[in-house]
Amino acid sequence: MVVTNSNSKVSKFSSWKNTIGRVAFMNCDPLFLQLSDQWNILSAPPSWLTGHLLRRDCIIAPIPAADYAKNSDDLILVPDLGICSKGEVGSVLLFGSVPINKMNSISLPSDSSSSVALMKFILKQNGLNPKLTVMGPDIDSMLSVSDGALIIGDRALDASKKYPQKVVLDLGLEWQKITGKPMVFGVFAARKDTSKASIKQAHNCLLEQLTEFETNTVRREEIVKLSSQNSGLSVERLDQYFSEVFNRLDEDHILGLNQFLRDACELENGAEFIQF
Repeated sequence: MVVTNSNSKVSKFSSWKNTIGRVAFMNCDPLFLQLSDQWNILSAPPSWLTGHLLRRDCIIAPIPAADYAKNSDDLILVPDLGICSKGEVGSVLLFGSVPINKMNSISLPSDSSSSVALMKFILKQNGLNPKLTVMGPDIDSMLSVSDGALIIGDRALDASKKYPQKVVLDLGLEWQKITGKPMVFGVFAARKDTSKASIKQAHNCLLEQLTEFETNTVRREEIVKLSSQNSGLSVERLDQYFSEVFNRLDEDHILGLNQFLRDACELENGAEFIQF
């Protein structure tokens, strides 16, 4: 998602200093739903946000952790914020009719590099080498050509409701089983040449939203209800989901992030965070 200052009357390129990015899945709803009306919001898939960020369309954006690894020379991470799990994530799922060790082929989604990198890591750790095909994230199309389909985000939640018997693996839980650490799928990043003051302004705005969600029961209930209305998923399922997916990047998550960057993305130096 791209967020622009609603009072801005300048061109897209010159107004990028008033812009934040937001992923087009509900995993950032606690940060963005009912954001102050000084911001305009435009949704985009995770992989698109990396391009927006590199083109200076926004100050910060939640991008796949694997995309940060590929572009770490140009990008720096923003503290406190992420898209994380502590075991089951519920929205990064491998579907199929046979166990993973019986799959000869797996279709991978084209809209998230982190889930693909994690899937490849899990396969390697288990000594498995199925044929991998990248395609659009439609479970029926994917399973028509492969034994397994990796689906993320809202689509994974919808598919698990539609095909509960086909859920083979929760990748967040599998990562934790292998490494003993929580998983960070998305990170909030900025270009290194962005002014620190602009990054801090955007960071503070989103962090205030997150803190309110974490500490105010009424606020949490309101966000869960709005997210349910937007997605069609039940309030009960989303209340559970927001206990599976976290936007607070704590020290344990940073340890998990650094292991993912090193072991799955080959970024030996790990994460670099801006210092305010």
